[in-house]
Amino acid sequence: MAERTVADLVVERLRAWQVPRVFGYPGAAVAPVVEALDASGGDPAFVPARHEETAAYMATGHAKFTGGIGVCLATQGPSAVQLLNGLYDAKLDNKPVVAIVGEDVAGPLGGAHQEIGLSRLFADVCNQFVQYGRLPDGVPALLDQAFRTAAATRSPVCVVLPRQLQEAVVPDLPSHAAGVLSASPGEPLARVLPHAVDLDAAAQLLGNGQRTAILVGQGARGAAGEIVALAERLGAGVAASLLGKPVLDERLPFHAGVLGEVGTTAAAELMGGCDTLLLVGTNNPWTDYFPMPGQTRTIQIDIDGRRFGAHYPVDVPLVGDAQETLRALLDRVPDRPNARWRETVEASVDRWRAERAERIAAPAEPVNPQLVLHELAARMPHRGAVAVDVGSVLYWYARHLDLPPGVNAQLCGTLGSMGCALPYAVSAKLAAPDRPVIALLGDGAMQLNGLAEMVTVAHHWQEWRDPRLVVLVLNNRDQSGVGGRTPIDPTRRRPDVPYAGWARLLGLHGVRVDRPELVGAAWDEALAADRPCVLEAVVDPLVRLAPPEPAFADLREVFAGGEAARRVRDRMLAGLAVQADDVV
Repeated sequence: MAERTVADLVVERLRAWQVPRVFGYPGAAVAPVVEALDASGGDPAFVPARHEETAAYMATGHAKFTGGIGVCLATQGPSAVQLLNGLYDAKLDNKPVVAIVGEDVAGPLGGAHQEIGLSRLFADVCNQFVQYGRLPDGVPALLDQAFRTAAATRSPVCVVLPRQLQEAVVPDLPSHAAGVLSASPGEPLARVLPHAVDLDAAAQLLGNGQRTAILVGQGARGAAGEIVALAERLGAGVAASLLGKPVLDERLPFHAGVLGEVGTTAAAELMGGCDTLLLVGTNNPWTDYFPMPGQTRTIQIDIDGRRFGAHYPVDVPLVGDAQETLRALLDRVPDRPNARWRETVEASVDRWRAERAERIAAPAEPVNPQLVLHELAARMPHRGAVAVDVGSVLYWYARHLDLPPGVNAQLCGTLGSMGCALPYAVSAKLAAPDRPVIALLGDGAMQLNGLAEMVTVAHHWQEWRDPRLVVLVLNNRDQSGVGGRTPIDPTRRRPDVPYAGWARLLGLHGVRVDRPELVGAAWDEALAADRPCVLEAVVDPLVRLAPPEPAFADLREVFAGGEAARRVRDRMLAGLAVQADDVV
C-alpha cells in the first residue's frame, strides 16, 4: 500500500472543502499534487487548461458562476506569473479563489533556474493571505486558513508548496490537526444587518425623496423581489451596473438599463434627474455618469464597509446583506409612490428602446453587430448562462441582450481584461453540464486564447448532459480597439481566421454568417446543435460604439472647480429644486 504523502493531504483538504475541480497547468513543481488529483477518482477533478492565465480565469469564473471558491494550480517561475491576470480579476470583482503554487528549487535560494520570489510576486494580488507550507503536519491547517480567508474576504489567496514537501510522507494525524471547516464553503460566514438607527435614517431619506433612483450591482443578487417592491413603493426608477445586469428582469418598464460608458441614455437620464439615490451592492467605477455632487441624498448598501463613499458621497451607509437590509427597509419606508416621476422614467426608457431599435435596424456591411445580440435576446435559453468578454462585444451585450430572469451572466467587470469569456464558459459548463452556456467574444479575444481553449471544450463536451456551448465570435478584423473608425487603417486590420472552420476541425459544430437576414437562422442552428458550436458573425467594424452622454456633462467641470464654481453649482441646484417643486 502506497505511503500517504502531503500531496494526498492536499487532495483530502480540497475534498473536505467541497472543491469539485481544480483548474491548472501541470509542471514539475506541482507534479505530486497533480498525480494525487489524478488518483482521486475525480473528487476533486483536475482540469488542465491550455495556459496558466486561462486556468486562473476558470477558477475565477467558477467562483462567479457558482458562488463557491475557485481553485487554480500552477508551478513556479513563469507559470506562476501567468496566474496573475486571472487572480487580479478575482481580487477586483471580490471573488474567493485559492491559488496553489509549487516550487522546486534545489540548493540555496537566489538565482536558481525559474526561481521567482513568490511571496513578493503574489503580495499585492493575494494581499490577504500568501503563505508557504513548511512542515507536513501543518499543511491541513494552512489550507483551511487559506480557504477561510478567501471566503471571509471574498478575495484570492495563495499557498506555496515546495515539491519536497508535497512528496513528504505523513503519519496519521491526530484529530485536532484536521482543522475546522466552514459549514458552507464559499457562503457568507454570518447574517449581517445594519443597526436600527441607520435603517431608520435611510428610510426617512427614501420617504422624503421625490425622484428616487436605485442603482443595482452584483451584490444585489438574490434580492430582485425586494428591489422591485421598494421601487414600486417609491415610484423609483432602476438602473444597473454591468455586473448587476443579471439581477433584475430588464424588461420591466422602469428599468433604464446599464449605467456607464457601455450603457444607455435612459440610465444617464435617470441619474441626471433623481434627487435621491440608493446604491445596492455596487461599486460602479463610471462616476461621470452619477448624479452631480450635491444633487442627491444617497444611501449605500454593501457588505463591505470599505466601499462606502469610494466613488460617490454617501449620506447613510448601511453595512449588511442586500436582501436582508432591503427587507428591513421595506418595513420602514412609507408607501408613497411618485406617479409623475415614474411616468418620466418610463417615458425615458421607451425613448431609449425606440432608439435601440433604430440602431439595430441600421444598415451595415456586411452585418450590424447590434443585430446579432438582438437576435440572441429573442432566443436566449431561460436556464442558460452567459460569459462576456472585453471589447465592442461588451457594448452590444450591455445594451441589446435583455436577460430573462434566472440567466446568470458574468464578465471581467472591474479589471476589464480581454480573454476571460471562453475560460468562464468552460467553468460554467463544467459546474452545470445540464444547462446551455453562451460565450460572447470578439475576434481579438478569440485569437488571444479562445482558439486554444476550444481544445479544452473539445476534450470535455461529451461528458455534458446538455452539449450546448455556443461561442459567438464577432469577426470585424479591427484591432484598433476603439471601434467606428472611418476608414480602417489597413495596418490595424487583424488577420482573418476561419473560426467556424476551426471548430469543425476539432469535431465541433461551426456556423458562419455574413448576411443580416440569416442571423436569426444561424442562432437557431447553433442552439440546436448536438455539440458545442462556434457562431462566427462577420460584422461591420465601422458601427459606432456611441457611449451615452452623461447628464449635465458640460457642467461637471464647473462642479469640480473652486469657490466660483461652487456658487454656480448652488444657484443651479436651487433652480433645479424650484423646477422639481413645479413638476411634483
